[in-house]
Amino acid sequence: MSLAVVILAAGQGTRMKSRLPKVLHPVAGRPMLEYSLQAAAALGAARTLVVLGHQADRVRSVLPPGAEAVLQEPQLGTGHALGQARAVLGDACDEILVLYGDMPLLRAGTLRALISARQNGPASVLTARLPDPTGYGRILRDGAGNLRGIVEEAEATSEEKVITEVNCGIYCFQAARLWDILPGLPRHADAEYYLTDVIALAAEQGTPVVGVPVGDPDEASGINNRVQLARTDAVLRQRIRERLMLAGVTLLDPSSAFIDDTAVIAADTVVHPNTFIEGRTSIGEGCIIGPNTRVVDSTIGQGCHIVFSVLEEATLEENVRVGPFSHLRAGAHLCSGAYLGNYAEVKNSRLGPGTQMHHFSYIGDARVGANVNIAAGVITCNFNSETQEKYPTDIEDGVALGSDTMLVAPVLVGRGAVTGAGSVVTHDVPPETVVRGVPAEAVRRVRPRRSSASSASKGLS
Repeated sequence: MSLAVVILAAGQGTRMKSRLPKVLHPVAGRPMLEYSLQAAAALGAARTLVVLGHQADRVRSVLPPGAEAVLQEPQLGTGHALGQARAVLGDACDEILVLYGDMPLLRAGTLRALISARQNGPASVLTARLPDPTGYGRILRDGAGNLRGIVEEAEATSEEKVITEVNCGIYCFQAARLWDILPGLPRHADAEYYLTDVIALAAEQGTPVVGVPVGDPDEASGINNRVQLARTDAVLRQRIRERLMLAGVTLLDPSSAFIDDTAVIAADTVVHPNTFIEGRTSIGEGCIIGPNTRVVDSTIGQGCHIVFSVLEEATLEENVRVGPFSHLRAGAHLCSGAYLGNYAEVKNSRLGPGTQMHHFSYIGDARVGANVNIAAGVITCNFNSETQEKYPTDIEDGVALGSDTMLVAPVLVGRGAVTGAGSVVTHDVPPETVVRGVPAEAVRRVRPRRSSASSASKGLS
């Protein structure tokens, strides 16, 4: 049978008390709506339709290719919302799975079980037994245990409120039966049409509606306020931690490692306490990350060591060491074997293989070659306050920049050149030249370095 997934995401979410649409609030690094979209993709649905309402354009902007959208206007309840899908889906699909955009803990396996349980009946309903069912619609069963309806809490009697089996709001419908029943839904006192009434009307037709208990009650959790948002985030992050540890990642203190669902970490990497790995971050094998480190939207090669530092939109090749207390900003690229000491900052710059950048230094808008030594206090002065423009600095292979050197861009420091401590470099430096002073001037050629072989022979003479 062909399956269509309809995700209801039209609500305003007033209890969130936010200008941001509820379904766009992030949970473990993703807008909560994305989890329902992922579930639809995992089921191989032929069609995925999202019903939009509040701030529709803003929500539409996060939909992936292939997901369709339909507007519910005005918003007259869940039954009315599903009715908007009828004109878009037509009769192309045999089954309709209804999800909500605010239930990110649902697993694809649970949804497959719900679909399978429907078989030839009109509908199957996901249910849960909760010690405190407050806020949920209650499942009504007859004397034989057959599901006969769902009552919303606002309309439940005192006897019905005692029921602990609740409606999770997730349904699988036989499409033809659903489309026949929807036009006959009653309008409630709040002027809305409830999707839950479809279950009672289907049961009245004599064919059993199947209630499918969820194994993990957490999956039934919806998000209506910031308290529930925080609880759901905690559950999902624990799932992420467990998945990573089972895949070979060491988390020394799992509860203090905050890792987004969008991050990828390879085996044999160790994550120390109080570390945040966020966004589209990828970390290779055998790295040491943290403690007290934040990595956002960055790519880190194997064998890297990052401690007490912040990385944002940075790239590290293999065997790079950063920190403590360093900051890599957007566009920082450290090649193999590069080293950043403490209190070093790099922005929109490439540091070549083997380059060492020591403490209290800043490199911005620069191209730095291989095996460059950047001593303490070196700064690229790349911003011209008069023109409001940034200018590049080029530092070629083998350069040695003395402590407190200031490189006033645009400027080129040639291969193998040396700057004296405290130099202010305002003009290009020729290769193999020593410069010093304010402004820096050439004082001599770089002395040839003695090889280890010649030094050894002199020692024997």
